[in-house]
Amino acid sequence: MDAVKRSIHKFGGSSLADATCYRRVSAIISEHTQARDLIVVSAAGKTTNQLIELLQLAEDGDQAASERLIATCEYQAKLIAELLADDLCIQLTAALQDDIHTIGHLLEAHLDVYTKNQILAHGEVWSARLLAALLSQSELPANDLDSRLFLTTELAAQPVVDEMVSRQKLTGCLANLHNRVVVTGFIAADGQQRTVTLGRNGSDYSATLLGALVDADQTTIWSDVAGIFSADPRRVKDAELQTKLSLDEAAELARLGSPVLHARTLQPVVESKQHVQLRCSYTPSEGSTQIHRRLPKGKGAKIVTSVDDLHLVDIEFDQHADYQQQYNQLINLLAQQQLSPICIKRRPTEHVVRLGYTAEIVEFALTALQAYQLQQPQVRAINLLSGFCMVALVGSGVTENSLQSHQFYQLISEHNLTFVQTGDNRLSICAVLQKVVLEPLLKELHTALFKQPKRIGVVLFGKGNIGAGWLSLFAKQTHKLPEQQNVDLCLCGVYGSQGGVLDFNGLDAATVLDDFQPEAFVWEQLLSNLALHPFDELVIIDITASEAISYYYPEFAQHGFHLISANKFAGAASSEFYNRVKQSFSDNESHWLYNATVGAGLPIQSSMAMLQHSGDQVTAVSGIFSGTLSWLFQQYDGQIAFSQLVEQAWQQGLTEPDPREDLSGKDVQRKLLILSREAGYDMELSDIKLESLVSADLMAFKVDEFLEHCQALDDKILHMFNKAKKQGLVLRYVARFSRKEGAQVGLEFLEPTHPFANLLPCDNIFSINSHWYRHNPLVIQGPGAGRDVTAGAIQADLFQLCKLLAR
Repeated sequence: MDAVKRSIHKFGGSSLADATCYRRVSAIISEHTQARDLIVVSAAGKTTNQLIELLQLAEDGDQAASERLIATCEYQAKLIAELLADDLCIQLTAALQDDIHTIGHLLEAHLDVYTKNQILAHGEVWSARLLAALLSQSELPANDLDSRLFLTTELAAQPVVDEMVSRQKLTGCLANLHNRVVVTGFIAADGQQRTVTLGRNGSDYSATLLGALVDADQTTIWSDVAGIFSADPRRVKDAELQTKLSLDEAAELARLGSPVLHARTLQPVVESKQHVQLRCSYTPSEGSTQIHRRLPKGKGAKIVTSVDDLHLVDIEFDQHADYQQQYNQLINLLAQQQLSPICIKRRPTEHVVRLGYTAEIVEFALTALQAYQLQQPQVRAINLLSGFCMVALVGSGVTENSLQSHQFYQLISEHNLTFVQTGDNRLSICAVLQKVVLEPLLKELHTALFKQPKRIGVVLFGKGNIGAGWLSLFAKQTHKLPEQQNVDLCLCGVYGSQGGVLDFNGLDAATVLDDFQPEAFVWEQLLSNLALHPFDELVIIDITASEAISYYYPEFAQHGFHLISANKFAGAASSEFYNRVKQSFSDNESHWLYNATVGAGLPIQSSMAMLQHSGDQVTAVSGIFSGTLSWLFQQYDGQIAFSQLVEQAWQQGLTEPDPREDLSGKDVQRKLLILSREAGYDMELSDIKLESLVSADLMAFKVDEFLEHCQALDDKILHMFNKAKKQGLVLRYVARFSRKEGAQVGLEFLEPTHPFANLLPCDNIFSINSHWYRHNPLVIQGPGAGRDVTAGAIQADLFQLCKLLAR
């Protein structure tokens, strides 16, 4: 295919039902597409149904056929008149009249399958022609393209497109088209250029197939629903939109007869690199479902789906035939003809296999099976059984979720159950029932499975000063969560420098504080044990200052764990590792919250994110970022030795476990890097100039030895203090980043009236400049260090995460 990068957008008939819909689609195309993107369209509104009715009337010799044709013409002419002006209106109206004249002649001829298909194809041709004209009129130049010029296939129950030939033809079709191209869905042509329709849902299939042919990265299917919900929202009012699904989960849902996503639609996706997005053309801003090319991960069902009208086909083999061989041949045949059943019940002892089909497919399947019977004398009988329905759960981990399985069996057992089956890929459990009104059962299942409190396990790393503070806070406040969120929190692991304890039955936070009996562990074994957790979600809380733990962050994400961290190492790591961590959490649909890394409980990152999301751009950040250094320089008056103040701060828990992390400025440097990256700047730690208060000699000591020798700091600090005092200034340790001037961390002389000069002990202050806050910066001030405020920041992140996970 050509080197031009294209995206695909597909609009169904409901999205093109009237003139208002066409204008809405035109606006969507203006906002969401680029020049040379491809737009696939179905026939407008109910046009295809009208044409099918027309064909039936003509075959029956009913004089109402002419009235149906006139009505169809009037509907199309009305769309043209309401949407187009002047020459375009005249041109498309004339083309429509020619088409109606052609259809009239075709109706008088022999109506073989190809003639019928040729008539049906007009619906898509009219849509593509009209939308291309409307876009061009709206100063979005566009061409229409008949897919019969490149999509090549042969007539079959489920036609299979020859992708190699089609790709070559499409390359030629697009070679001289440099605008957006509106392509007809649903139709193709055989080797003799006779029209072949791709069946119901053929337009969606056309879209993803087109995506594969042009090597598109993204195909967006616009319809009258926002995507895939946890249940049919027309039946279950509190069904929730699934914003992300794995390709395997979506394929399983489609295989089970989902009305939103057809199995054939995903076939080209599997063999290409494209992602699929489902959106609503009526409310384009109200969410979507993204289908990602990743391994499915989860702990249970995400969706309750159903089929109201299910038909069972019993295939009976000769008792003397090799049952397994006959079964394999049958399944392979159906797969080749794209007629795989949505459920299968095998009865080897009776030499019978029972296949489940939707009403849409069952006639095609029967035709194929009867043809197979003529060739295989081992097939003794084919029996069609009607009057069934199906209910299924879909989601990664559903077959291993004992609670959901029990609830499912309990509820369906109250009905006339025919059989239950788990999917071969273990992504579904489906039950075939004697036909019932499904709505009450679907509501009951949805409530039982998805409205129960979500069980969230919590594992803490870091049982030091701040960790103990968080455990105390957790013990006091966890009971408040069920009142605010539909979650059930369970502290199941606590780890410190000497080891830890893991118990999926739950740990009491207060007991852990008073009686902690850690056991040694090996990281690889611990990760394997954590992966076996029984919860809906698992949250890791890292309150350590350990660089080694931060190296495991990508593995946390790959296991599907969520992370809350006060540990700054990952946020201030090399760009390569930092981006890998961010990408790992994004790829695995896990969350990483790290608001406690800067400013303890102060809303720094959240405020910057708000500015970025609202369209502003942060241009500079400065302030006093260390509560420890804030406290030291607010207290220091030249009378008490600086080293004595350092020891006091360490004893009060105002410093990092190693005070040199604060005194060296590295902690402030990391915070400035984190904030710079949050503001959208690609920076490394080495880009920030650093003035350390600690000499290389002092850095060589162990922590306890350093405290014995830290009086070596006194002369330098006293000298700087006196120098500032002589100029009528004060001494402060300041961090600054500017888009224009770069970044630095170190001692500064400030006017006594400067906002950074007069803080309460341990306070941090952050000054944020942006386009909106250019001359009057946004200032955030408050306690930026200490056990209680940091523990509170961790707890706030946990509450926020629970809110995200409870959706």
